[in-house]
Amino acid sequence: MRLAGKTAIVTGGGSGFGEGIARRFAAEGAKVVVADIDEAAARRVAGAVTKAGGTTLAVRADVSKADDTKRMVAAAIEAWGRLDILVNNAGVSHRNGPMLGVDEATFDRIFAVNVKSIYLAAQEAVPVFRRQGGGVILNTASTAGIRPRPGLVWYNASKGAAISLTKAMAVELAPEKIRVNCLCPVAGETPLLATFMGEDTPEKRAQFRASIPLGRLSTPEDIANAALYLCSDEASLITGVAFEVDGGRCI
Repeated sequence: MRLAGKTAIVTGGGSGFGEGIARRFAAEGAKVVVADIDEAAARRVAGAVTKAGGTTLAVRADVSKADDTKRMVAAAIEAWGRLDILVNNAGVSHRNGPMLGVDEATFDRIFAVNVKSIYLAAQEAVPVFRRQGGGVILNTASTAGIRPRPGLVWYNASKGAAISLTKAMAVELAPEKIRVNCLCPVAGETPLLATFMGEDTPEKRAQFRASIPLGRLSTPEDIANAALYLCSDEASLITGVAFEVDGGRCI
C-alpha cells in the first residue's frame, strides 16, 4: 500500500474529485479525514470507506472559515496523532457567462473557497509538518488557470492564483521537506460540471469533449490516481508542479 501509515485530510471530500481522492487514499492505506461543508455528504463517503475496510473520519468544514479549518486539522491530530498529507480540493465557481454578470458576493465566495482556504489551511498544517519533519500539500487548481477562456473569468483567476501560490509555497517550504504541488484537471463528471458549461446539455458536453484531444472529460478516478502519485513517497523529488490531468487540453 502506497500510503500505509499516513494520515490525510481531503477537503471537498463529500463528492466529485474529493470523494475519488478520499476513497483511493484509504484504499492505499491512509487514514483519511473527509472534510466537506455538506456534513451528510462527508458522512456518506466516510461510511462507504469504512465499509470497504478503510479508516476514516467525517468532519463538517467550511474551508473559507478559520475556525472550521482549525477544527478540521485538530480532528486529524486528535484521532491519529499526526498529519502527513493535506489535499485542498474544495472549490466553487460562478456559472459560465459574461464577466460583468457575476455579483460581488459570488466573486468573494469564489476567492474565499478557492484561494483563501489554502492560506487558512497552511496556517494550521504547516506548523504540524514542521514539527514532524515534513509533509505534503496538494491543491486542486484547474486547466482554467493555465488556458483561461471567456465565460469563467473570475473562476479562471482564482485557479491561476492557486497555481502561483503553489509554486511560491513550494520554494519557501522545500528546505523543511514540505512538498507543495497542484492538480490541474480538465472539466469532469462532478457537481460543478453544469456550472462550468452554463447548462448541461448533450450539445454542451460534445463541445467540451471536442476541446480535449483524448476526447473525454476527466473522472474522479483520473484525478485520484494523479493525487495518489504526487502525495506518495514515489514523488519525493517533485514539488512546485502544476500537474495537468487534462487529456491534452492545455497543449
